[in-house]
Amino acid sequence: MKNQIKILIAVLLIALLSSCEMNEMDEPGLLVPLTVTEDSSLPSITVNGTMLHSETFGNPSDSIVIVIHGGPGADYRSILNCQYLSADGYYVVFYDQRGSGLSQRYNADIYNTQLFFDDLDAVIEYYKQTESQKVILFGHSWGAMIAAGYVDQHPEKVRGIIMVEPGGFTWDDTEEYINKSRVLNLFSESTNDYVYIDQFITSSEHNSLDYKAALNNAILYTDDNIVGDTEPYPIWRFGAVCSNAIAKYAVENSFDFTENLNQYTSKVLFVYSELNEAYGLSHAQNVSAPFPNVELFEAKGTGHEAIYFAWDNLYPMVQNYLSEIN
Repeated sequence: MKNQIKILIAVLLIALLSSCEMNEMDEPGLLVPLTVTEDSSLPSITVNGTMLHSETFGNPSDSIVIVIHGGPGADYRSILNCQYLSADGYYVVFYDQRGSGLSQRYNADIYNTQLFFDDLDAVIEYYKQTESQKVILFGHSWGAMIAAGYVDQHPEKVRGIIMVEPGGFTWDDTEEYINKSRVLNLFSESTNDYVYIDQFITSSEHNSLDYKAALNNAILYTDDNIVGDTEPYPIWRFGAVCSNAIAKYAVENSFDFTENLNQYTSKVLFVYSELNEAYGLSHAQNVSAPFPNVELFEAKGTGHEAIYFAWDNLYPMVQNYLSEIN
């Protein structure tokens, strides 16, 4: 009964929003937080022709840990626990991906997977002070998939990788995980009804679509959630157009980020969670197989959002790994 009530409330809210005159809600910041293009007080960087919400912790001359959030379309608010690595002598960098979180918004037609690799490369170059400065990627879910795709193209630029439950590094593996997880399939055409995927999107339309997407996602956190996240985690703002555009691109073009991963010989820390019934050891072994040197770690007592809900469990393993490779 509790789950049905949650779903009913979310559906009613979506219906209410859909019935409202959106011009009554056009005031910036009313439905969702402002982006960096609308609020100059937000920390930001401009790289690769886009303005990204970004902040850092630690000494800029230390080895860099680039933290890459999940989604597509989410933000780094729920993975801010990674900032505590700065106390261990690392320069920790966060950024909201293009079209996600509090970063700049775009129309759907600009998005493809390569764009996210290029943006990541630009973020690294922006923060890296010397050629000898080491770079470690710390990716969660979709962010770990971006990390894999980037390393597939630039293995020489990355000293180490920490991955937390990437769906897959190929479309086949990702689709398998989506189907098993029973999570709302963002890669399905049926979820595009709240995004005018082929139209020009105004700022106010981005606001309403992002708000509807947040309400849509709230339906996922029920007591019987198969990925182990029965409570919501914090997020500033969801990027609806970005999320659906990348989903559409993946379905139509497929992807394979594994062609050169066998050339990456540094150890990879690959984390999967105990409570995510859709993942487990077998999926972790399958997805991580392209890496020649990988250490699997099961995060006990947590689900997919392990960085937020079980950082105390994860932190010692991450510390040990970083000490080993740095």
